[in-house]
Amino acid sequence: MAIEIIVPAPGESVSEVTVASWLVKEGDWVEMDAPIAEFESDKATFEVNAEQAGLVEKLIGAVGDTLAVGSVIALINTEAQRPASAVAPASAEKPVEAAAPAPAASPTPAPAPVAAAVNVDVNASPIALKLLKEYGVNAAQVKGTGSNGRITKVDALEAIVSMGGAKYSTGSGYSTGSGSREDQREKMTNLRKTISRRLVQVKNETAMLTTFNEVNMKPIMDLRAQYKKDFQEKHGVNLGFMSFFTRAVCLALQEWKAVNASIEGDEIVYHDYCDVSIAVSAPRGLVVPVIRNAEGMSLAQIEAEIKRLAGRARDNKLTIDEMTGGTFTITNGGVFGSMMSTPIINAPQSGILGMHNIVERPVVENGQIVIRPMMYLALSYDHRIIDGRESVSFLVMVKTLLENPEMLLDGKKPELEVLGLT
Repeated sequence: MAIEIIVPAPGESVSEVTVASWLVKEGDWVEMDAPIAEFESDKATFEVNAEQAGLVEKLIGAVGDTLAVGSVIALINTEAQRPASAVAPASAEKPVEAAAPAPAASPTPAPAPVAAAVNVDVNASPIALKLLKEYGVNAAQVKGTGSNGRITKVDALEAIVSMGGAKYSTGSGYSTGSGSREDQREKMTNLRKTISRRLVQVKNETAMLTTFNEVNMKPIMDLRAQYKKDFQEKHGVNLGFMSFFTRAVCLALQEWKAVNASIEGDEIVYHDYCDVSIAVSAPRGLVVPVIRNAEGMSLAQIEAEIKRLAGRARDNKLTIDEMTGGTFTITNGGVFGSMMSTPIINAPQSGILGMHNIVERPVVENGQIVIRPMMYLALSYDHRIIDGRESVSFLVMVKTLLENPEMLLDGKKPELEVLGLT
């Protein structure tokens, strides 16, 4: 008896998905609940598992094909005899590409062994294998951080960077950058197409404007240096910058309600809660998981939630619910070295805060020129909802809170509370 495996609905509004990779091939034996394929929707990446153990008789669709939700993707013969070689369920989790035979050695003697080492039988995503092969990195020596130790795109890129990033060429050893003029084409994924469509839509349909300010990061950096060890020991998470920014943003959003609002039809919806979206670079593109009710969280709780969501994003395990419904977004281009940018609003939200690189610069304090670690902040906002006074005041409040970390508890200066001036 052969059972049909169909494409499940990853969300109410999702009607089609793209085949990201096959984790088995026809003729393989799969255990019950073992993953057989990875799919991408316009919002998330997910795996489809075998409903029963059996022999894979047929796989429908190639990598990159778009399939309708509910369509049949595989046939599994549940009455087939289990082969003696199928002793470990994990064997079904290896991608099809890893089983491909190694290419013939290049006539050039020096680089040929490296190329052969790339295609060893390892647990890696197709794009990771492609990158490792392209740059001549031995996949067997790369430690995977994905599900079941799988090598992800991020793992491959880190390995390439650690080896100097020299590109491998089967014809002439390492590329000199003057030989190849080939073009490579690949079909856009549903996720990338959705990102493109939404960004253009936001630019065309909102009155987007960006205001800038700068913040002296020395108070927070001094606080982290003094307490990060104790924080790690007590809470089990690192004390990063993002928790300070998230806390400051939540306090400012509660003060300036319009920045935490959105437009629905001809109505403005004001939110009493702060569901903060955090932009994360994942292997298959930018994703924006949401920290729910961040206004009620401590710094330790925020750090723990960021760590959890970032790990799920890295492993392509984020669900639709974890990426929808945010009221405000924070994006950190500074981790890539960005000095200044104008981030695009994450619709239907009305505001997004861009963090940038921290650079020591001369600034004037009390009439004296001093060196301070400075960061530029950029707030892009929808001018249909938010006026200039509100946007500038919101950003100034974020700046003030970050430069005075003692105010991050309730947004007020302790001495003002003591004097009864709040």
